[in-house]
Amino acid sequence: MRSLDRHGLDGGWERRLAKGILQPDFTLDLHGATLDAAHARLDHGLSQALAQGARVLLLITGRARPMDGPADRGSRRGAIRAKFLDWLTAGPHASRIAAVRPAHPRHGGAGAVYVILKRVR
Repeated sequence: MRSLDRHGLDGGWERRLAKGILQPDFTLDLHGATLDAAHARLDHGLSQALAQGARVLLLITGRARPMDGPADRGSRRGAIRAKFLDWLTAGPHASRIAAVRPAHPRHGGAGAVYVILKRVR
């Protein structure tokens, strides 16, 4: 399994993402869903985005919540945020994902990420 948050993009992509210049081609909002529903919605949404030829997907997860100690990440607020990277790397579309980057504040900031999809060749 490869790490999607460490994968490199060229400098142009990184600058445009950091400045919030790129407009997402597809938005997927998981915020407020149960873990099972969010996971199913993520797989279905990625299938739709890929079918439409999207390159930049805005994934709204909600903000991460501080943990008081060892706890089950699946039962606390911020659980979707804690699990989405695992779902992406183990999911059926992992090979089609180029990178995952934090969203610019105008696109949700700490409550969202950009999922950069590979170009179809």
